[in-house]
Amino acid sequence: MGTMSVANLKADFSDALERVKGGEEILISYGKAKKPVAKLVPVAAPKRSLIGCLKGASFEIGGDWKMTPEELLGL
Repeated sequence: MGTMSVANLKADFSDALERVKGGEEILISYGKAKKPVAKLVPVAAPKRSLIGCLKGASFEIGGDWKMTPEELLGL
């Protein structure tokens, strides 16, 4: 995790956002004591549903299968 002062954050805001987009967390410090006051963190990527991952895919269930397609997909 990197640290930036408020002054540096103001001057290099675009760079800070690029770093955060890349997954880095940045601690923001303030004042002469450089006390931590905030943290920039990446927004969590939305979770993909199983259905979304299988979009366009196909599968076949054999005759001895004991689970319905709905049970398999958690519907």
